[in-house]
Amino acid sequence: MALVIAGTGSTVLAADEEFFTEAYRDIPTPPEFHVELTELDGPVFADSAGKTLYKWPLHKLRNGYSGEPPGTPQCYDEVLTETAGLMSPYPPGIKLPELDQRLSCVDLWPPAPASDDAEPVGKWTIVERNDGSRQWAFDEQPLYTSIRDKQPGDVVGGTTRRYGGDSPAYRVPIGPPALLPPGFAVRTTSIGRMLTTDKNEAVYAYSGDTATTTNCHDACLVNRRPVVAPGLARAQGEWSILERSPGVRQWVFRGQPLYTHVLDTGSWSQQGSDDAMWENVFTQKAPAYPQGFTVQSTIAGEVLADAGGRTIYVYRCGEDSADQLACDHPQDTQVYRLAMCGGGSPEKCSKHWPYVLAGADETSMNRSWRILTIDPDTGRLAVDGEPGALRVWSYRGRPVYLFAGDKLPGDVYGDGAGEWRGQRNGLKAFWLRDDFMDGIL
Repeated sequence: MALVIAGTGSTVLAADEEFFTEAYRDIPTPPEFHVELTELDGPVFADSAGKTLYKWPLHKLRNGYSGEPPGTPQCYDEVLTETAGLMSPYPPGIKLPELDQRLSCVDLWPPAPASDDAEPVGKWTIVERNDGSRQWAFDEQPLYTSIRDKQPGDVVGGTTRRYGGDSPAYRVPIGPPALLPPGFAVRTTSIGRMLTTDKNEAVYAYSGDTATTTNCHDACLVNRRPVVAPGLARAQGEWSILERSPGVRQWVFRGQPLYTHVLDTGSWSQQGSDDAMWENVFTQKAPAYPQGFTVQSTIAGEVLADAGGRTIYVYRCGEDSADQLACDHPQDTQVYRLAMCGGGSPEKCSKHWPYVLAGADETSMNRSWRILTIDPDTGRLAVDGEPGALRVWSYRGRPVYLFAGDKLPGDVYGDGAGEWRGQRNGLKAFWLRDDFMDGIL
């Protein structure tokens, strides 16, 4: 497996594998912050201890807004006791669970403090909290770290990947802008940081091309469009320009001329990679999943599955409280998960939604795919060797599951189980691709 090392986007060789990290633009930054490279979210800003910085952006829900308006911290040390009624159909005023163990927002999300002599720089500003203390903000959004992140480069607290529906206001890691020419963007997906146009069109490369020649002409261009470089564009770093014909200049990234696919039906699509010799382009690929896992085709796309072909599911949970705290980590309350998967019964949960077990000789793969020891009776972390404890696979620090209703490879009967199609308190299939039926990755 390749190692990710700090730098402004580079090629790192490990064994016979070539691993790319995403290049980023240097911008003015306070001295106490720096950039860390992460496996799933690319370059992120971190504090002096290497802890990722997060924002809590304002988010529209069915019954109001959650998150923080620009320049206005909303995460404080009050321990909330009741629901806020932000996510239908629940009314406000319902008692929250396990109040004797409940943490406040700042217990889980410590604010990034600004010293008395700190000065704003560039997009970095300082906001005042209700106790008069000073907090760093970026693009006017107050910044926090997560107690779930343990090592520099961890992004367990949140993700830049987007989720739809009436989902909670998730925390989002912040980072420097990607080092891209105008007209391009990068989107976080389950399989990597995908290169797109700024109109969300997927970008593709043809293996028959080189950095200085193209073999995509005539019939090849019926469904493909070269990504044209403007006349004033210049080569820089990983980016170069190929002159296809007099006056027609095409962008080239890491030696690959770039194209879009006119038959794509959704944003960030992989449909154009179905043709032989064509592939999507990534600034960095997601790290490898466990070797015993497989990829299975379904009626809607491709899913990650265990060795027997059974679909793997991830659990998502966000509280209907004013601080919208997550409840999908094994150190969070397990009340919501147990209610959803087994009516409050750990035994029923284990029967209907068993953990994906790790073999005795398997070891953690990377930061993204790690083996945890879990007490199935509580859903909490356990100590290795504890009676009844299980060694289970986790993704981003959260256990992954199978569904008892899936009998054959490619079954995805558990996808969307729970509240709001699994977005709010439920389980979603681990989609590697879901555009077979015009979905969005």
